[in-house]
Amino acid sequence: MNIPTIIPLFLSLLLLFPPLAICDERQRTYIVYLGSHTQQYTPDQILETHHSCLTSVKDSEEEARASLIYSYRHSINGFAASLTPQQASKLNELEEVVAVIESRPRKYSTHTTRSWEFSGLNLAAGYDVAESMKKETTMAEAGDLLHRAGYGKSLIVGILDSGVWPEAESFSDEGMEAVPKSWKGICQTGQEFNSSHCNKKIIGARYYIKGFETYYGRLDATEDYRSPRDKDGHGTHTAATFAGRQVRNASALGGFARGTASGGAPLARLAVYKKIGGNTCFDEDMLAAMDDAIADGVQVISISIGADEPLSPVNDSLSIGALHAARKNVVVVCSGGNDGPTPGTVVNTPPWILTVGASNMDRGFLGTVVLGNGQTVTHHKLPKRLPLISAADAALPWVPDNETDQCLPDSLAPEKVRGKIVVCLRGSGTRFLKGVEVKRAGGVGFILANTAALGDDVFLEPHVLPTTAVTYDETREIVRYIRSAKGNATARLREPRTVLGYKAAPFMAAFSSQGPNVIHPYILKPDVAAPGVNILAAWSEASPPTKLSEDRRSVKYNFDSGTSMACPHVAALAALLKAIHPTWSSAAIRSAIMTTASTRNNKGKTITDERGHTATPFQFGSGQFRPSKAADPGLVYDASYTDYLLYLCSYGLKNAGERFNCPRFPPPMYDLNYPSVSVPKLNGTLTIKRSVTNVGGDGNAVYFFSAKPPLGMTVTARPSVLFFSRVGERKEFTLTIEARDLKETKEYYGGGGYRFGWYSWRDNYHVVRSPIAVSMG
Repeated sequence: MNIPTIIPLFLSLLLLFPPLAICDERQRTYIVYLGSHTQQYTPDQILETHHSCLTSVKDSEEEARASLIYSYRHSINGFAASLTPQQASKLNELEEVVAVIESRPRKYSTHTTRSWEFSGLNLAAGYDVAESMKKETTMAEAGDLLHRAGYGKSLIVGILDSGVWPEAESFSDEGMEAVPKSWKGICQTGQEFNSSHCNKKIIGARYYIKGFETYYGRLDATEDYRSPRDKDGHGTHTAATFAGRQVRNASALGGFARGTASGGAPLARLAVYKKIGGNTCFDEDMLAAMDDAIADGVQVISISIGADEPLSPVNDSLSIGALHAARKNVVVVCSGGNDGPTPGTVVNTPPWILTVGASNMDRGFLGTVVLGNGQTVTHHKLPKRLPLISAADAALPWVPDNETDQCLPDSLAPEKVRGKIVVCLRGSGTRFLKGVEVKRAGGVGFILANTAALGDDVFLEPHVLPTTAVTYDETREIVRYIRSAKGNATARLREPRTVLGYKAAPFMAAFSSQGPNVIHPYILKPDVAAPGVNILAAWSEASPPTKLSEDRRSVKYNFDSGTSMACPHVAALAALLKAIHPTWSSAAIRSAIMTTASTRNNKGKTITDERGHTATPFQFGSGQFRPSKAADPGLVYDASYTDYLLYLCSYGLKNAGERFNCPRFPPPMYDLNYPSVSVPKLNGTLTIKRSVTNVGGDGNAVYFFSAKPPLGMTVTARPSVLFFSRVGERKEFTLTIEARDLKETKEYYGGGGYRFGWYSWRDNYHVVRSPIAVSMG
């Protein structure tokens, strides 16, 4: 059986220097990646090797030293420097150089009361966690994930984001024990951030600005803090969701979602690594942050950031940093991106990253739009009946036909909008700025209407006017009424209320980026899904809830939505597992989270998308994460740093690790021991290798194979029964995927589409489940 070989991309993606560029003597920033450190050099000795490397292409040692921007001296071996294209080309020819990457402004998207309870982790059960930890643990508590993990108190976790608002109650260190001796980091001071802002909760903080300022010049202090302090709000929100203390009576936007807000690992120690630049980031800054985090002693890193498109591993600083984190057994969890529902948009896709998609909870914030004909559409308060108009009927004459209903800036005619409620369609432009445009034109409220593609995908979020968001079906009802009223439509917006269990959940968010994985086609991404819609957490008081300059409000808590919010949920679970199983590898922790995930909602039905259609593994990966199950997965699919280097050999990168030589015939990429299976362009039959390690409480265990193949396929395992005699024992098996009728199946799969199934190993207690995605060649 022949499987088409994925053409190695790494070598073709290394820097190409056209003749004209070589003649260009302008200085630019390049990252010179040298792989990893294996010898026990001191950081100072490593710095000197980087100076020496630069001196080989510079006119003097002084010029070489002056050109250095960052020296990556801990786990990552490399440096960032100002070079001409000709100098960069010379360095790229050196045998020890893995890659030379030109830095440029790259767009990166910064991709809670109810979410943890909905996920089965009852953080609100006892508010004073620090006090409860002093009490004798009962037998019932002994089996509880949080108590077994000590609420994360032994863990040091890192957040790479926009910084932190240290005064937030979520970061109080009251009752916490001394800082762990394993901590090696610092508390970097700067603008409105001093050493007192670090404590026994926020044990360290750094910020990274050299790449930004090399390109743009000195940072304007009014745009962002030149320190770890958060001006945006995103970093504070994700840090609080990850490891925030429990705070009673937290709410936002006038009392919504009131309850106990908490991070998933509320007693974990938090290290903050701030990248500066908003949605424009520099690889050299983020790589420096990850190199420091690994050296500082961080055990789990949460990164709710992703490029605006999938990147090859050699051009992706997060991928490079995460590979070195895996070498040190540090778990790296990343958001999958917010470019759904378009297929093939998921980012942060290497197999050494745990990638997270976003789902909705069962909590809704439902109000009522009362139309003039008496009809109600259930979903800021405007109790008075007011004129209602569609944005398309109020657009200025020069607005393009395909934008008239979008409420884009300067698109509405004030004489048509003044004093009215305006219906604005989602699509182009941000949701926040639609409200700003309605307000500019004199409107007093607006209805944010969904398209067919967005279905039930609605958010609770701050706006500058009384606003309600409606589903696609509700949008159609409103549009029908406006047309029938012939210019006399009216409506009023009633006060919304918080409702639990209002519909089957979880269901996948429309914005959550989807597979297939266009960079690593044999790795199914995302890995899992977690709550990412309407998440309440702490906020920067320097950032208004809308992040708009027109908004003068300051809040302590705010709602936010995105895979950015889903990511720290899974990172927190990884931290709890790390506390319970300190010897597990990062791959084992990822496997435990994936193979115990659920594909069912709280009604016992298959998880759907926002339109009610059955969701697929390209949306939720292995399923919705289940904290209560992940601590005891039974079996895990383990992998090592060497396994990842062998994978990169097959991919086309030949010298990723120092003193590591690729074998002449490296194992195929599909044989990487991953907990899910993705097969692009199957041409008949494929047999892949996997192994599982027994981590169950009972050393003597027997696991039986079962499968639900993709349509038109058979899936078999050999052997189909696995016998274990001890904990830690590893068993290998092969999985064979075969088209039952090649011609017929190819016709059914026409156009390269994927079909999905699963296989599992079961004993009397555990179900170790893996999704399968297959397309035909």
